[in-house]
Amino acid sequence: MSDLDIWITIVALAFATAATRSSFWLIGHHITIPKRVQEMLRFAPACALAAIIAPDLLLDNVGQVQLGLGNFKLIAGLAATGYYLLRRNMLETIIFGMLFFTVLRICLQ
Repeated sequence: MSDLDIWITIVALAFATAATRSSFWLIGHHITIPKRVQEMLRFAPACALAAIIAPDLLLDNVGQVQLGLGNFKLIAGLAATGYYLLRRNMLETIIFGMLFFTVLRICLQ
C-alpha cells in the first residue's frame, strides 16, 4: 500500500467511527426505542464482557477447550468469582484474582 492509500483508509475509518458514534447523539431524541429493547440493552455490557473473558479462561494457546486443573486461568477466574460473591468489591476481586493466578503459576508450574 502506498502512503496515500494508508491515509485514505485512516480518514475513511475515522469518518465511519465518528458517524456511527454521533448518530445516536444527533438523532437519538427523534427515535423512541421500545421498552422491551431498552430492557434487553441493559445486559449488553455484561454479554460483551463475557464474550471477551470466556475464551481467555477456557481456551489454551492452540484453541482447545481446557477444563482441567491445569488451566490456571480458569481456576483463578472461578476463585475470583467466589471472592466477588462474598465481598462485592470489584477492585479487591481483581487484585485477589491476579494474586491467585500468580501464586498458581509460580507454585504449580
